[in-house]
Amino acid sequence: MTRINKWLALHTVLSRRSADTAVENGRVTINGQKATTGDSVNDKDTVTLDGEVVWTRDTPPLLVMLNKPVGYVCSRNGQGSKTVYDLIPRQMHTLKPVGRLDKDSSGLLLLTDDGTLHHELTHPSFQKEKRYIVELNKRLSGDKLQILNRGVMLDDGKSLLDVRLQQDGRYVVSMKEGRNRQIRRTFAAVGATVVGLHRVAFGPYRLGTLSEGSYKEIPH
Repeated sequence: MTRINKWLALHTVLSRRSADTAVENGRVTINGQKATTGDSVNDKDTVTLDGEVVWTRDTPPLLVMLNKPVGYVCSRNGQGSKTVYDLIPRQMHTLKPVGRLDKDSSGLLLLTDDGTLHHELTHPSFQKEKRYIVELNKRLSGDKLQILNRGVMLDDGKSLLDVRLQQDGRYVVSMKEGRNRQIRRTFAAVGATVVGLHRVAFGPYRLGTLSEGSYKEIPH
């Protein structure tokens, strides 16, 4: 069971606070009854918002993979920037990003309305590996590479990355965490600047040949 405000925040464009307001204003029903702020729902319930069905037990969850270009932010309100929601159809705008990529990063971004899947992919206890191709402003020495692979202490704790040099001079970086700008901050700690960061894998999902700016639905 999930609290109605959290459930609405996952399945609609509402935040938890605005979901609470919608419930208090009588805009939400659960199985035909007006919801209250303390209610919880599950996948057997039918939920409506402003008379429109948000979810029934027959509504299949949706998972989308997007190849995010540089210059797009992972939020609906870009505050002047382009957002990833500009790249997908309006009917998919209720989907929530699974983790994030900052504006200057590109590659695999998952979006879903499946709360269970979202939790399994993002909660630290599940240890889902993410893999990136990273370009630096300079080549690292062997000593710096060893330091990175042993772990680097940042202001929010130790950063554990697996870093491997490719023949083309770029680095393959694997990690099971996901703190804010962690890869960029970790390389900065050894005196290197990330000039390109491209995610190619997230858990069992691979970007493959999906072209930049394109999306596809993923069976799950």
